[in-house]
Amino acid sequence: MEHKFIKTPEKRRIVEQLNEKFGISELPYLLIESGKEKIRAFSGSLSKDEILEIAKLTRIEGIGIYLLKKEHDELRLSFDATQILAKQITKNIVDINDEQLEKWIRGHDLDIKVPQGIVVVRHNGNFLGCGKSNGDKIFNYVPKERRIKKPL
Repeated sequence: MEHKFIKTPEKRRIVEQLNEKFGISELPYLLIESGKEKIRAFSGSLSKDEILEIAKLTRIEGIGIYLLKKEHDELRLSFDATQILAKQITKNIVDINDEQLEKWIRGHDLDIKVPQGIVVVRHNGNFLGCGKSNGDKIFNYVPKERRIKKPL
């Protein structure tokens, strides 16, 4: 898999976009773009050069944690990113009730009218991942392995 380190000007643009959309103003991580327009965040003590040296010796499948995905002209936070960046997220939050929570954690879409685009779903102060709204419905992006399998 090809890994590309994101340079400072592009990182600045990403942070600006995240700030505008979600209120996120800081990403204190080394950002790495990997396949399918996914961006990973690395916070370890290795430098770019050290990572490249290791990559010469062995195949690196993934480094860091999956943080976000570029989708058309938007950035969608990963499930884990909503937890890691929870203290910074202040915009485009949709609060859901207990009944909606039961549907959401099982992978169902929610019939909620909110502006179009990527939104962060929250219940009782806990972030539950992202969804994409078409204006009438929020489509669930919770990874299948993180959903509750037991039907309603």
